[in-house]
Amino acid sequence: MKINKQARRDAKQLFRACKSAGVLDESKVRTAVQAVIAGKPRRYVAILSHFERLVKLDLDRRAARVESAAPLEAAMETSVRDSLARKYGPGLNITFTHNPALLGGLRIRVGSDVFDGSVAGRLAALADTF
Repeated sequence: MKINKQARRDAKQLFRACKSAGVLDESKVRTAVQAVIAGKPRRYVAILSHFERLVKLDLDRRAARVESAAPLEAAMETSVRDSLARKYGPGLNITFTHNPALLGGLRIRVGSDVFDGSVAGRLAALADTF
């Protein structure tokens, strides 16, 4: 479906209205979607389609995955959470996973950003240089 400029503008305005303190508010999103469906403005399907895309992109940007070779201690998890909150702001959904293939270190993925401080990553980079 082709989305025209006005529908994009309306979806962006709706998206901005659903944020509070820079973080997307789930209850505001539900209320906004219900209001658009009830009001049925012109091209409301296109508006909702683009709005859904904006919400998905924001959720992906706010998702962080931390992989470690061994389970992290609580103090280290807290340190990583604080560092990521300072860099990316509040509202970050962080998941910690254990991946023995890393051999050591951490790999952190936040949205499209990847920070690879693992031994496996360094060995792969070294192998690529040869």
